[in-house]
Amino acid sequence: MPRIENDIKLDFKDVLLRPKRSTLKSRSEFTVFTAVHKHYSVEDWQEFAAKQPECLENVAVSTGTGEADFQKMSAILAAVPQLRYICVDVANGYSEHFVHFVKDVRQKFPSHTIMAGNVVTGEMVEELILAGADIIKVGIGPGSVCTTRKKTGVGYPQLSAVIECADAAHGLNGHIISDGGCTCPGDVSKAFGAGADFVMLGGMLAGHCESGGETIEKLGKKYKLFYGMSSEVAMKKHAGVLAEYRASEGKTVEVPFKGPVEATMRDILGGVRSTCTYVGAAKLKELSRRTTFIRVTQQLNTVFGNDG
Repeated sequence: MPRIENDIKLDFKDVLLRPKRSTLKSRSEFTVFTAVHKHYSVEDWQEFAAKQPECLENVAVSTGTGEADFQKMSAILAAVPQLRYICVDVANGYSEHFVHFVKDVRQKFPSHTIMAGNVVTGEMVEELILAGADIIKVGIGPGSVCTTRKKTGVGYPQLSAVIECADAAHGLNGHIISDGGCTCPGDVSKAFGAGADFVMLGGMLAGHCESGGETIEKLGKKYKLFYGMSSEVAMKKHAGVLAEYRASEGKTVEVPFKGPVEATMRDILGGVRSTCTYVGAAKLKELSRRTTFIRVTQQLNTVFGNDG
């Protein structure tokens, strides 16, 4: 018989943060990392390092879990020794092979910071940290161009996943990244409030000058293609074909061109700063300790639409 868990799990849309008395006079008093996809070559990395050396301390090299992936990652880190972060990036972090791969990476690179994922449960977070990972990427299916939940029926509401995984990670001196599900600056604040140490954004940063993806023009308007890395478009672009044994678990959308990303980042950071003033957190790391979530049936007044 299948088992059904009785406790309710929540997404970002299901809650709001409760305000608290604050000693902060202004949001200006609040004092406020990039994983590069795994398809770049050693030569691509060397060119990037030569042109943008100041970025290398905040960039992670991503890898899959095959033998060829391990060799390529090792070659990149040998060619660009300034890189200190490794992201072991797979859609399903629940295989024994994945855990063994993390152990192998830790053995070869004992001083690097290792990110690994994706998972959504506390017990898997603990296993990966004990295997050698420092930061666990949390999220299965919440992303705007991810179709894993539709294709497989597998997933976990993101807010509850972050709360439970953060609790498991922090007990072992590990950290987590909330990966997916954010649609607005308020969701970013909720992820931090739930205990995330980092928040990963895809859809919110799509469509900008700095974003990847092809730029197209329709009826005088510009768009950028945004697609999931498990989509058919991504598979054909990076592997040449969508293998017969797998289904596409991502979609491709046309995002209106938004110009430079700076304005979007200012909006996101401004929202997080404002959150902190509402709950009395002087630093970002204090936000989770100052957060009380309240369940809601509706967040927004939609008389004039959902934008704004």
